[in-house]
Amino acid sequence: MRIVKSMSFDAAHFLDHDPEARPYARLHGHSFKMEVVIDGEPQEETGWVVDFGDVAEALQDLHDALDHRLLNEVEGLERPTLENICQWAAKKLKARFPGLAEVRVSRPSNGETCIYTV
Repeated sequence: MRIVKSMSFDAAHFLDHDPEARPYARLHGHSFKMEVVIDGEPQEETGWVVDFGDVAEALQDLHDALDHRLLNEVEGLERPTLENICQWAAKKLKARFPGLAEVRVSRPSNGETCIYTV
């Protein structure tokens, strides 16, 4: 079975590895959506793969670290691409949720998504 929980956050960043050629080298912001996917079998005593309340709590911790921040200043996100945000989140979540299967981060207004398979 697979469960999915999502959250949104707003943040600024810049990607300065190609400053002359791309507009994203300048400071700008996005509304992001993060989804975490957890695989497992429902526990006999609860019927849940994982308590959604536990997932919500973990996502709140990530939200607090990311929302209305300059992502370049978040430890481990000095180059805050979608790919790096996915990996950063997976690293934070994997110990708590061994069944973590995917982290998806998107910028819906741009039609862009990265899916990191754990």
